Amino acid sequence: MSTQRYSVTPHPVETLLTWVKSGEIAIPEIQRPFVWEPTKVRNLLDSLYQGYPVGYLIAWRNPTVRLKDGTHSAGKRILIDGQQRVTALMAALLGREVLTKDYETVRIRIGFHPIEERFEVSNPAIAKDDSWIPDVASVFHPDASLTELTDSYSAKNPDSDRKAVSRVLEKLRKIINNHVGIIDLAEDLDIETVTEIFIRVNSAGAALSQADFAMSKIAANETYGGNLLRKAIDYFCHLAIAPEFFSRIKNGDPTFSASEFFPKLSWLADVNDDLYDPAYTDMLRVAFTSEFGRGKLQDLVALLSGRNFESKQYEEAIAEQSFASLKHGILNFMNKTHYDRLVMTLRSAGFVNSSLIGGQNGVNFAYIIYLRGRAEKLPAAELERLVRRWYVMGVLTGRYAGNPESSFDFDIRQIEARGLMTYANAVIEAELSSSYWENLLPQEMDTSSSGSPYFHAYRAAQAKMGDLGFLSRDITVRDLLLNRSDVHHVYPRNWLKKEHKLPRGRYNQIANFVLAQSEINIAIGDQAPAVYFDELAKQCRGGKVKYGGITNEAEMRSNFRANCLPESLLDGEVPEYDSFLEIRRRLMAAKLRTWFEGL
Repeated sequence: MSTQRYSVTPHPVETLLTWVKSGEIAIPEIQRPFVWEPTKVRNLLDSLYQGYPVGYLIAWRNPTVRLKDGTHSAGKRILIDGQQRVTALMAALLGREVLTKDYETVRIRIGFHPIEERFEVSNPAIAKDDSWIPDVASVFHPDASLTELTDSYSAKNPDSDRKAVSRVLEKLRKIINNHVGIIDLAEDLDIETVTEIFIRVNSAGAALSQADFAMSKIAANETYGGNLLRKAIDYFCHLAIAPEFFSRIKNGDPTFSASEFFPKLSWLADVNDDLYDPAYTDMLRVAFTSEFGRGKLQDLVALLSGRNFESKQYEEAIAEQSFASLKHGILNFMNKTHYDRLVMTLRSAGFVNSSLIGGQNGVNFAYIIYLRGRAEKLPAAELERLVRRWYVMGVLTGRYAGNPESSFDFDIRQIEARGLMTYANAVIEAELSSSYWENLLPQEMDTSSSGSPYFHAYRAAQAKMGDLGFLSRDITVRDLLLNRSDVHHVYPRNWLKKEHKLPRGRYNQIANFVLAQSEINIAIGDQAPAVYFDELAKQCRGGKVKYGGITNEAEMRSNFRANCLPESLLDGEVPEYDSFLEIRRRLMAAKLRTWFEGL
């Protein structure tokens, strides 16, 4: 027989709002941008007025925590679904200000027409029209009198029916008596179960990640500064993308501007680098894993709640220490020297712009490696080499692709047990053996995705090694990546489509790609490879210069080698397409190996 792990209780809207104001229910997102359009707020009020259901709210009670004096404190509820609805009610009925997605503080005013019994988002025309109450919050003000409201409206609208107006305003006031169902989840539920309940109950089926739970836990805890820590994380991520937002924080959030976090992120105001623009999930992963030696964010949620993993109890001292450690990790993440050094290290490996960064998780763990190495006081050059090699290993093997939690957790625990350098070097040697370079990698490169990690790595290798673009005499691959380049098909795409009827997945093989200047790509066009390779050979023997500016055979052969093309193409040996791909994959894998060993 199964045990019910929740209770469902209807509560009046008025009670719900009172709980939010008193802190009985914590809305962790109250300091985050309000994403609803004002029309949705209007529709919510209309639904309440019409007596329609407005959906359930889901609350998860924090576990009961043992305080330092030995007594126990019952945890407050955290609202994990319904935050936007409750924020909308607070804004519309109580006149609370909300933050927009641009972090501007605004009031959402909903107008009400008592004669037509209609709600509308307030605007200047409504504000001037006496037949409207331009802001329903005035009706719900604690000092508002129904008689005075009716008298005032009737005086401005002498043709209205005073009794009808009074009845309508009374009906409006009574919407706070309407009931909303609250699903209270048991405090001992694990995060996976809570997540599953959320997905099943939420009609939109929106994903709720463990990072979302962690952010909710952080924001809801003001005792240990979680509200400011939450803002620091949000603001850092926003500034990394939009540095111009700095002045808005400075002028619009005096409390945060006076905090210790503000000077720690002010350097972002002058940064326009997009190589690594972290989201809050990335910041949490790096800060938590590097500080706590764990990789699963569900453990962070438990620790912030004060969980003692040995006794299975919840203790305030553990919650306090966990908040302190997380704060230290976040400040380490935000540190300009650390952040700049990570980005510089990735660039020094050839990852010169964000187009070569296939996913954030590989960068996240590279940052963890860096921070752990700093803490262990590894020599700078040794640490940078380790970060480069670990990042490339992760990219090539897909170590952190998909859901990275298990890999993060496994790697950080091994680092804790065996030491950073010992473990990292052992993994790199095992994963990138001679057999990998010679056998597995060429097979793995049989792919048509230009977003393939192997193609990202190949282009980074060319950038690092100073290779010239295909058929370019002076323009390097690095120049092409930083400005504008074309991905050229060595065996032209349209030629393969017309002559060989190949599908997209075949002609778009990454082993058929080279980086070239646009004009070179255009000049080659759809010509058969045998034709233009022959013309290139003639170009080096005094013939007409058609493609690029290389007219010296030694330079041309050097360019072919740099771009992993068999020099025999210039000697009239143009193999069948599939044979060419196989040859080139081995040449590309060999280049990647040379590049990696030089990192």
